Amino acid sequence: MKQSVLRQPSFKQLGDLDWKTWQGKDLATLVFVIRDGEILLINKKTGLGKGKVNGPGGKVDPGETPEICAVRECREELSITVSNLEYCGQHKFQFVDGYSIHVWVYRTRDFAGVPTESLEAKPLWVPVDKVPYRQMWEDDQFWLPMVIRGERFKTRWIFDGDRMLDYDIQPDGNNESWGDVCDPKIWSNT
Repeated sequence: MKQSVLRQPSFKQLGDLDWKTWQGKDLATLVFVIRDGEILLINKKTGLGKGKVNGPGGKVDPGETPEICAVRECREELSITVSNLEYCGQHKFQFVDGYSIHVWVYRTRDFAGVPTESLEAKPLWVPVDKVPYRQMWEDDQFWLPMVIRGERFKTRWIFDGDRMLDYDIQPDGNNESWGDVCDPKIWSNT
């Protein structure tokens, strides 16, 4: 009796995929609250990226828009209500094990409530020039400064577990400048 072997697709470089027809298995969001020279991050306690520092966010539920998801996830993870979200960009993540996720990224200065630890996340305010990139996904160092500066983007990434194999970042315009948050002196070492 012949046994069939289920083979995982092999993705090592961006060119290994047809990005025109690519669809993420999951849809998700990330939100970055920025105020007074600080950015609100989380220590992620569950799910994809557990143990890493990231922004609040999560999977889009059926019938939700990414923006509605972003607001809901901030409420669930940190007990805050974000508003006046600015769209910053999109990520298309492909993992070599076959998993894929399409992520919409937002930023805001406006929220109500006090960021509070939940079962999913522990809040962490850090200065925008001291973001702990070594504790984050490898790709964050490339695009998170763009979010803070108000630069829009579209990206594609190939990951093998936590290790980034290949990527492409395309500028996609600018958001409104937020003054001191975008001070070029802050980014001279980035």
